[in-house]
Amino acid sequence: MSHFVLVPSPLLGDAVWEPVATELRRSGHAVTVAALDRSMRSPRHVVEAVRAALPDEPVVLVPHSNAGLSAPLVAEDGRVEATVFVDAALPPADAREVTMASASFVEFLTAKADADGVLPVWTQWWDEDLTPLFPDATTRELVERQQRRLPLAYFTEPMPVPHDWSARPSAYLAFGDTYADELAFARARGWPVRVLAGLHLEMLQQPARVADEVRRLAATVL
Repeated sequence: MSHFVLVPSPLLGDAVWEPVATELRRSGHAVTVAALDRSMRSPRHVVEAVRAALPDEPVVLVPHSNAGLSAPLVAEDGRVEATVFVDAALPPADAREVTMASASFVEFLTAKADADGVLPVWTQWWDEDLTPLFPDATTRELVERQQRRLPLAYFTEPMPVPHDWSARPSAYLAFGDTYADELAFARARGWPVRVLAGLHLEMLQQPARVADEVRRLAATVL
């Protein structure tokens, strides 16, 4: 039985992963949801927090969304046997460093930062209705309550990318085509890949299905 370490986006909290964590535990797996506190202000803090959350045994790292960019650096820790990226951003294969957002997305975010260079919470970035992301109003309230306001500088600070990181045991679970480029990247490198029709927080809508897909993908790379 694998020990799964579920890593939420630094913009959100553990509520996005708790339903999947419950399903994995029901099937007999040990699960840790990495705690990312509100004091984080840089990608380095995220890497340190996730490494601090790793148990003293082999684990499968499961990062979601923006957490995917820091996962290769976390995975240099010898306790990480494999990584299952879930609708996650990925660094370029040959990059020596990466920022947490592209230049065009930084431009989008810059217009949203306040006078102190701090961004609003994630659900306030978008003009569209986010109701379909959540199974019910209670879940939405919980997720929104855990959101973090990060400084714009978080998205522009370079972070090292380990050499040949994509050759490590890895798999990719996509929710629809939000991360189409990352999905193509994973396929090109021969990673096991699965696609679920859904939205970016599909783990809230289909926790049992997502847990099952994460288990299956992990088994193919261990």
